[in-house]
Amino acid sequence: MDVVPHDPSRTWAIDEVSRLSGVTSRTLRHYDAIGLLAPAGVAAGGRRLYGHAELLRLQQILVLRELDVPLSRIAEALDASVTTRDGQRDASAHRAAVLREHHARLVAERDRFDRLARTVASTLESLEGSHGMTAKDLYAGFDNSQYDAEARERWGDAEVDRSHRAWERLGPDGQAAHHRETQEIGEGLAACLRAGRPAGDDGVQRLVARHHAQISTFWTPTPQAYRGLGQMYVDDPRFTATYDAFAPGLAVYLRDAIEAYAARPA
Repeated sequence: MDVVPHDPSRTWAIDEVSRLSGVTSRTLRHYDAIGLLAPAGVAAGGRRLYGHAELLRLQQILVLRELDVPLSRIAEALDASVTTRDGQRDASAHRAAVLREHHARLVAERDRFDRLARTVASTLESLEGSHGMTAKDLYAGFDNSQYDAEARERWGDAEVDRSHRAWERLGPDGQAAHHRETQEIGEGLAACLRAGRPAGDDGVQRLVARHHAQISTFWTPTPQAYRGLGQMYVDDPRFTATYDAFAPGLAVYLRDAIEAYAARPA
């Protein structure tokens, strides 16, 4: 194993960095070209050289890429700084704070996938006949409680509590039906997208009407609020990933379809 010492004089050639990190030399050169990761120097023959600081920066880049942060935002995050008590700008303190935040997100994602893996394993055992499984158990891994605080900050306690009560009133069968409806809407929209049907197409709009009805189970949005929800599907990478799992670009397609739906006369 190639230990990375805190030796300011040690450097690694670009091919060594590629081998250590799994990042291709071409990508490393691209990162240099866009100002994201410049080498520490250039050796005879033009080979790029990277020091300890550059290896650490590359690690941070890869962490943020794993979290689906765009390259432009990665540069902004890594190059920003914080102001210390004596008025000095400290970039390393900011990078540490950013990494601490994303470490927490990685741990949360690890725990979420652990829960999902347990649910899928239990489902496989049930299908193979070793034990039964209730409707509620089918969704044991899909725990959204981690987003409760965020939802309360965004929409307020009253709306979140009302939504929770509505979900509980559905009961296990109603909740299972809700999940099936979500799947059918997503698959239907994905088929429309692949077929090249415009967002305002009547068939697309019928699916959006079903989507709106689903949302209204918990909260009846105004046209403006419904547009805002559609935009959030694009702005929030978690929602984007959920819809784009049906078909690449579906989050944007749904946002546009919601815009068309909200613009229709009441």
